[in-house]
Amino acid sequence: MAGLPHSTTPPPGGPVDVAVAESLALLAGLPGVVRAGLALTEGGGRRLHFTASDRRGPLVDWCLIDAYDDVPLTAVVRTGEVLLGDLDELEGRFHGVVAKQREAGIASIAAVPLVADGPPVGGLVLFYGIAQRFDPEQRLDLVRRAMHIATTVRAAQAAVPRTDAPLAAQPVPEGARVVDVEVEPDPRAVGTVRRAVRHRLQEWEVDDDVADDALLCLSEVVTNAVVHTGSPSELRVTLDRGVLTVVLRDAGTRHRPTVPSTDLVDPLRVHGRGLALVEELTDRWGSELDAAGTTVWFALELARRPVTAGSA
Repeated sequence: MAGLPHSTTPPPGGPVDVAVAESLALLAGLPGVVRAGLALTEGGGRRLHFTASDRRGPLVDWCLIDAYDDVPLTAVVRTGEVLLGDLDELEGRFHGVVAKQREAGIASIAAVPLVADGPPVGGLVLFYGIAQRFDPEQRLDLVRRAMHIATTVRAAQAAVPRTDAPLAAQPVPEGARVVDVEVEPDPRAVGTVRRAVRHRLQEWEVDDDVADDALLCLSEVVTNAVVHTGSPSELRVTLDRGVLTVVLRDAGTRHRPTVPSTDLVDPLRVHGRGLALVEELTDRWGSELDAAGTTVWFALELARRPVTAGSA
């Protein structure tokens, strides 16, 4: 699992690093575990910030990995499903990973999504030097540990100041198509944003069915931001390597306290059907907290969707 060369988004820090370091120490101390890894989603969901128990240093040593790499850790973040097994059981799906781990003396692998109150905020992976049975009791213990870590990390993220550049100022991947829109805190902004993005998707020759799904989900997240924030929001829509990604970042709610609450209610749940629609219509979605507000993102993979007749 190779790290990507650089990030346009700063790695987690402060309270998040503390929570992750403590979690990795506990995970690495479980019976039979020789190495523990943990990843957190980066805004837009295409990449993950990754670290592991053997990456020693005065600070948590993070690197970026591609969320679409076909390895157990990224698989559970994408699907939200637990993945447990010995190397023989995993070899058919993860041949390259299994070969490398055999050389390292690994016998079993456990990968568990970090789920707090919505889609995974990341995932953990454990490498065992002794073959594991992964009976129901052990599976339940791992899931509970992952949920506790997810809740702890989610609360820590809410205390981290926003230090990265505005979305419109962040670099664009080579060959990607991007549109940035400022969203005013006015209900009329929803229609304005829809029209602007629809026009751009037509220019990019995105299939009508995909565009309709994207615009419906976009309307839900923009409406939620307009209803619950007292300041403009940032929107970025990217078409890159066959994946359409929408990222909306708000500046907090009208009633948000100066010290962020650790109430982890999902930011879309308060707006009726928003969560259900986004979950149903997109391939991946997520939300991330910081001290300034909330970032909500979703992605649609064009290759996995039927192409309507007559589309480019």
